[in-house]
Amino acid sequence: MEIRTDIYQGDAGVVLQGIKDNSVDLVVTSPPYADQRKDTYGGIHVNEYVEWFLPISQELLRVLKPSGTFILNIKERVSNGERSTYVIELILEMKKQGWLWTEEFIWHKKNCYPGKWPNRFRDAWERLLQFNKTKQFKMYQESVMVPMGDWAKSRLRNLSETDRIRDNSKVGSGFGKNISNWIGRELAYPTNVLHLATECGNDEPRGRATRYRRSARYGFYVGLIPS
Repeated sequence: MEIRTDIYQGDAGVVLQGIKDNSVDLVVTSPPYADQRKDTYGGIHVNEYVEWFLPISQELLRVLKPSGTFILNIKERVSNGERSTYVIELILEMKKQGWLWTEEFIWHKKNCYPGKWPNRFRDAWERLLQFNKTKQFKMYQESVMVPMGDWAKSRLRNLSETDRIRDNSKVGSGFGKNISNWIGRELAYPTNVLHLATECGNDEPRGRATRYRRSARYGFYVGLIPS
């Protein structure tokens, strides 16, 4: 299979207009956060952020296939001692555009910067929000399965009677498990937490996108990177 890579440099809102409707399988982007890195990106005021981003998300909605996925890396900033709500407001407005907010992944930054604040701890994670156009999006979970781990060797060695049947939650949540179903398995689905360093010789964006590329398989991908 031939893999073709095209790089377009320019305003995302303009460049996206040249992409055909329903032609993209996966979009991964980490846009400038509100009121951050002003010297690098110019900065978008927190009160203007939703209005600024919606035209871009509207174009992404147009170019994404019904079976495609959009991953948005974003995080609320702290101002005057409290978290901003602009990300929540953006999610609600994107739902009005027609997006489905289908999943939220956590990017755990293994090498988060040290620091000390009077009323909070170190910021060691960011959001990776998953949006889709339909509920029938493609997701090949088997492509990103991980080893079961050493815990299975001891946990599955001696099973109780309860472990051999479906044990439903006692709080009525509807969840249940049958531990014996894990016997003989070597792989399991990964969690929705990604443990990646902040910077890895410029490999960090690639590391975040790798799982999504594998789970979406081959196709037309768009990665929007601030310039």
